[in-house]
Amino acid sequence: MGSSRSMLFFINLAIIILNLVAPSISQDDGICTLTADYCWKCSDTGTYTAGDKYEENLNSLLSSFSSNTQNNSGFYNSSRGQDSNKINAIALCRGDLSQDSCQACLNISTEILLQNCSTQKEAIIWAERCMVRYSYNLIFGIEQTDPLKHLPSPNSAKNPQQFELVLTPLLGILSDRAASGNSLKKFAAGHATVPGGETIYALAQCTPDMDKQNCSRCLNKSVTEIPTCCGGMNGGRVLKPSCNLRYENNSFFVSTADSLVDIPTPVPPAPAPEEAKKKSNTKQTVIIIVVVLVVSVTIFSSICFFFRARKRRVKLEQDENSEDVSLMESLQYDFETIRSATDDFSDANKLGQGGFGAVYKGTLLNGQPIAVKRLSKNSEQGDREFKNEVMLLAQLQHRNLVRLLGFCLKTDERLLIYEYVPNKSLDHFIFDPNNHEHLDWETRYKIIGGIARGILYLHEDSRVRIIHRDLKASNILLDEDMNPKIADFGLAKLFVIDQTQGDTKTVRGTYGYMAPEYVIHGRFSVKTDVFSFGVLVLEIVSGKKIGSFQYGENEENLLTYAWRNWREDTIQNIIDPVLTTSSQIETMRCIHIGLLCVQENVVDRPTVASVVSMLNSQSVVLPVPSQPAFYMHHNTGSDIFALAESDQSKSLSVHVTENEPSNITEPYPR
Repeated sequence: MGSSRSMLFFINLAIIILNLVAPSISQDDGICTLTADYCWKCSDTGTYTAGDKYEENLNSLLSSFSSNTQNNSGFYNSSRGQDSNKINAIALCRGDLSQDSCQACLNISTEILLQNCSTQKEAIIWAERCMVRYSYNLIFGIEQTDPLKHLPSPNSAKNPQQFELVLTPLLGILSDRAASGNSLKKFAAGHATVPGGETIYALAQCTPDMDKQNCSRCLNKSVTEIPTCCGGMNGGRVLKPSCNLRYENNSFFVSTADSLVDIPTPVPPAPAPEEAKKKSNTKQTVIIIVVVLVVSVTIFSSICFFFRARKRRVKLEQDENSEDVSLMESLQYDFETIRSATDDFSDANKLGQGGFGAVYKGTLLNGQPIAVKRLSKNSEQGDREFKNEVMLLAQLQHRNLVRLLGFCLKTDERLLIYEYVPNKSLDHFIFDPNNHEHLDWETRYKIIGGIARGILYLHEDSRVRIIHRDLKASNILLDEDMNPKIADFGLAKLFVIDQTQGDTKTVRGTYGYMAPEYVIHGRFSVKTDVFSFGVLVLEIVSGKKIGSFQYGENEENLLTYAWRNWREDTIQNIIDPVLTTSSQIETMRCIHIGLLCVQENVVDRPTVASVVSMLNSQSVVLPVPSQPAFYMHHNTGSDIFALAESDQSKSLSVHVTENEPSNITEPYPR
């Protein structure tokens, strides 16, 4: 009788254990994918009418987050309106970010959220560096775990079993540290080493309006979801409105936030001490049965867990491959369709000719206008690599980037299909004496801000960092509302498999816009684009080209001209004379920012995130600029190349485009 009860007890125990180790896997109903830069969820619980009071309150509330320079904690919560028009919102930046990076992330995230969830009364967006949510319901201090996003890495850990033995306690310790934070920050980051050398970097974070108990519960529940969503993988994220977890085998946060977490190596349990006195035969039988049953349950549970995790990983891999194939098919255009759309690439439809190939206007059968770039035939990539790069670029979507619609491959033909932007390029306006008067200061200031936000997206907010390396006025297209769109981003990668930071043997760019370290040594970084942006700002404010022009008896370029007038306190000479009614404070501030960006010392140049903050807030104090690059070598292009040739090996190839007047008619150049 006693043996039967013992058997029944352990059978029930086995059922309980199986339920614990093999939970049901919930479906992720969001639009997140592993390659998405942003994940958002638009709630269907209610809508508002465009232009009503709710929308006004929402826009006002969200814009206040990205412009608040007084808050250094990275956490914002506030409300606007009354009764049915009341809106509550929370914004949270990763706890290791600087104020500039935080505000830049919030600025872009709110913009994307409003674009994709327009008229929705409740929505949330997760970026890599921040989160924004709003609702007509009360959300402050309330633990909310829905909507939920699981983002597992596609790659397996080197030793999954050892990895998990270190990961679980690491996340537990960081969760406790985060929950113990204050009302301004509940964040913890750290790393631990897996036996065998692999390192796990992780963070845990709650919205600081949560109390310790709710934060701890939210994070601990997220830790228990890791084996189901990301078991055996070397990285993963669990995203919820009130908390989030992240871990990877590479460092992804600022080193100052890091701390070593000591995870003791698990020790196998010691064997039970030998019985001092033998029990009766009945008791021995019970013990044997119990031991066998427990071992059997454990083995069975482990097998179930293994196959469930494996099935989940296989399903994720299949889903991901299916998504990639589906995306690739949607991006690939038929060659005959494009040839017909461009009238067999006729000269009448040719929009321009640049370093990467000619550009043609086309019209699809459904009436949609497109721009087709017919790439020159000197690419070093195979078809597969080309398709992968195009698929990556097609997923980079931002209002200030020209959208890549797809591609076409046929024997030796490689075509890129873009959205058609009707107003041609920026240089068509600022350098054309008949058009530049139509660009008032408000429009120019909007263009400067839009370019900065587009570069920031490429540098910091896209999943793969893209350095443009050929930013110039002719690569900035203008839509029907004169909003700027950056063209030709990422094209260098379609011609040479290259890094996004480091050294290169092939320098591609346009004289005057290229940073000195890039021209002379072939070294490029995000500060290379910052230099080009500074030149653009000075051109937009002055209406003058970067190249040489006559000033009195002296021949100068725009950088030396701007620097001389800055030093002589005659800054008004730099401003385009047609801007008679412009805001002098804003124009002088933009000249100041432009000079900061073109400084010769790379370290002194600001990041794009800092530039966006400088443009968004007049309260940000600007440092004093130092001498711009090439101040001592400014007369002609030959000086720059003489300097380059004397300072580097002959293996460096420099492909430079001169800024000729004909470029102003090219809407899709280079």
